[in-house]
Amino acid sequence: QVQLVEGGGGLVQAGGSLRLSCAASRHTINVYIMAWLRQAPGKEREIVAAISWNGRRTFYADSVKGRFTISRDNAKNSVNLQMNSLEPEDTAVYYCAAAGPVLYGDVIYQSPTAYTTWGQGTQVTVSS
Repeated sequence: QVQLVEGGGGLVQAGGSLRLSCAASRHTINVYIMAWLRQAPGKEREIVAAISWNGRRTFYADSVKGRFTISRDNAKNSVNLQMNSLEPEDTAVYYCAAAGPVLYGDVIYQSPTAYTTWGQGTQVTVSS
């Protein structure tokens, strides 16, 4: 089973940017749908962005559209999340997650429960 390790979190002022990275090991990610999810204190875990196995299709939560960009490099077995124009409401633990294997179409899952493999998370704090 694929193992995921996130990096790139930290403290940033509102309006700033961060780039999260997710490195996969033990298995190639090129047959997995990949996603970034987040969980803020006292809130349920929510999906932020997802990308199909071939990178041709993406999904973004309404709250991050136009600010966040998900990308993947199957050759490097990695997934990234570029976060711009950060807001205090973006403060959360961010998780990289995988669903699959999926070997057909440009499938994306929008439900957090579809993702069965998770990283340990990385904290993102946005100060006002």
